[in-house]
Amino acid sequence: MTLSESQKDAVTELVNIAFSRTAAALSELTGNRVELNVPEVSAHPIAELIPALGRFVHGEVATVHQIFGGPVSGDAFLLLDIDGATRLVSLLAEAGAPTTQMGESAREVLAEVGNILLNACLGVFGDLLEVRFTFAVPRLHLDSLGSMIDSLMIGADEIRHSLLIGARFRVRGSEVTGCMVLVLGVTSLDLFVAAIEGWAERATRA
Repeated sequence: MTLSESQKDAVTELVNIAFSRTAAALSELTGNRVELNVPEVSAHPIAELIPALGRFVHGEVATVHQIFGGPVSGDAFLLLDIDGATRLVSLLAEAGAPTTQMGESAREVLAEVGNILLNACLGVFGDLLEVRFTFAVPRLHLDSLGSMIDSLMIGADEIRHSLLIGARFRVRGSEVTGCMVLVLGVTSLDLFVAAIEGWAERATRA
């Protein structure tokens, strides 16, 4: 499946709402001004996701994974490669101390960043769809990109598609780029896209 330009614009606008909430929450939490924007939105079958992800992350990745359920159900991920994850944690840390590895405290910071971002996005999408999601506790994984994709394909009982959303963090004059991925079955994806189109039409008429 591919998204039309108008669908991409609508998704980008919605995600920007969620990202602005995320940036405000992170700014308040850390005491540093945090900006977060969306450089790119695209849709891909799971089997074709790795080349697309390569524009944002590579090698070993830090992944915050949250499962959500309801009329639209699936998996939400925040992905940063390890270098990007450690840089982001350093930039967000109160003292700004350099972080060279993903120790326990760094993992806690990254998990909280993912939790805030994923919940903000799913909250905006829930409002759009007029549904209430149920959430599993987000989990942080450190693994290779290929292993992460393989885990999505194992045991899947339907064709699954992904919505890939670039995520560019700007903190204290430095940028870190990663991405958010929504993985949905065909039925959930159709509902989601229909809701986006309806929202865009209402926004145009307003």
